Amino acid sequence: MAITQAAVLGTGAWGTTFAQVLADAGLEVRMWGRNPAVVDFINSHENSTYLPGVCLSDSVSATTDMTRAVRGAHLVAVAVPVAAVRATVTAVAPHLGEDTALLSLAKGLELETRRTVHDVIREASGRPAESIAVLSGPNLSREIADHNPTATVVACADAELATRVAIACHNSYFRPYVSTDVLGCEVAGATKNVIAVAIGAAEGMGLGVNTRATLITRGLAEMTRLGTTLGADADTFAGLAGIGDLVATCSSKLSRNYSLGLRMGRGASLEEALHLSPGVAEGARSALPILQVARAHGVDMPITESVVRVVHEGATIDEMGEMLLSRPQKRDGWRIELL
Repeated sequence: MAITQAAVLGTGAWGTTFAQVLADAGLEVRMWGRNPAVVDFINSHENSTYLPGVCLSDSVSATTDMTRAVRGAHLVAVAVPVAAVRATVTAVAPHLGEDTALLSLAKGLELETRRTVHDVIREASGRPAESIAVLSGPNLSREIADHNPTATVVACADAELATRVAIACHNSYFRPYVSTDVLGCEVAGATKNVIAVAIGAAEGMGLGVNTRATLITRGLAEMTRLGTTLGADADTFAGLAGIGDLVATCSSKLSRNYSLGLRMGRGASLEEALHLSPGVAEGARSALPILQVARAHGVDMPITESVVRVVHEGATIDEMGEMLLSRPQKRDGWRIELL
């Protein structure tokens, strides 16, 4: 069955951008949000709160009525912060059609359970894993909203559903690839946010391209070690959901996580940096549960550990750098081989 009607849960920058992506691919899209003012903005064809200056299609509408938003939708995209995913999906589940597919746009781990977003959606909805897809890649929302060409990955255990979702969001500027490695895409999407905080901090301190390249490369090694230990495919981390998303998130002030680290590197406290963030910086939230999962499986993740020390243990940015540079020598590559 072709996907022609979609709903997007969440009216932030990414949810609004993806709604426009779907509309430009020919779908009718209804958005759901809690804030009546933002809903009114969207219905006037501009989400001036989160995406100012971007004209939205007539095919995009919004409502505060969740039941109305998802009625008749073949695809429901979940675009709320990770902390709100379980409650949102629990509330919407009774109103979904029998054949409605779910798509996660969120990246991170649930703080209390350390579950991936895909697992949270599966548990909260009661739907089989094969009916839930995830989308991950170098997808900075403002650039996509401005129709900058970009690619992404749609992953689902059911390759046929992944393909149908990919077709549904494919337009002249947004090109989806397909994968069945849901876990790999989830691990990459969560971990890259943490690495971006560290890289932003380094650049805020005035460090240069060599440092950024070093941290991106070693960050890729971290996420690959964790993902493959948990059962993901190493190839995923060499693709758009891995290195692609990592480079984008760690190189642009449009990234909330990079910008959070940048402010801290320039001297702001964590609280001050979070206050200045225009949205949720998932890297600060996800660092600890990611590290806990890594430790439980014996996976070494020094950059993630350094971010946890800053965010949760009061370490300074300077101390984070000292910790990383004082580590023992090892062979290059993502496996751990000490010299």
